[in-house]
Amino acid sequence: MKNVFTTKRLCRAGVIAALYVGITYAFMPFAFGPFQIRPAEALCLLPLFFPEAVPALYIGCMLSNLASPFLVYDVFIGSLTTLLAALGSYTVGTFFKKPLFRFLAGGIFPVLLNAFLIPLIIVFLCGDLGGQPSASTAYWVYFGSFLLTETVWVYGLGAPLFFTMHRLTKVKSQ
Repeated sequence: MKNVFTTKRLCRAGVIAALYVGITYAFMPFAFGPFQIRPAEALCLLPLFFPEAVPALYIGCMLSNLASPFLVYDVFIGSLTTLLAALGSYTVGTFFKKPLFRFLAGGIFPVLLNAFLIPLIIVFLCGDLGGQPSASTAYWVYFGSFLLTETVWVYGLGAPLFFTMHRLTKVKSQ
């Protein structure tokens, strides 16, 4: 049986987690809240190439969320959302072989899971209505905001990352 815990994979996981934390902290004033400026979400496409990116993103997100104003909920539930998204992206990567389909399908998980689940934390667990008249309205406003920002980071910033990684891994395998 092939050893899954190689030094190379552990180092790569550490680098991915550190990049996620570093990028998130660099945008700290805007990384949390209803309109998230979180370019580190582009890294959520890395499970399409590296299985070790799944736990790395989870750990990176957990460490980043230590600075969240929704600390207790965000550290655990927000990080679990990233873990589920990374697992979904990894699984899609095993089914789709064409790069464009892998990219499009792999990005769906971080975009939709964050858009649906993070507003639950903010609105229903933390009670932040964001100035909206009702919890239902606040949820859908936050949902739209997260859907937009996640799409920008995962697909907009993630596209150059994905296609560069695809090219590099393709060259390496030849």
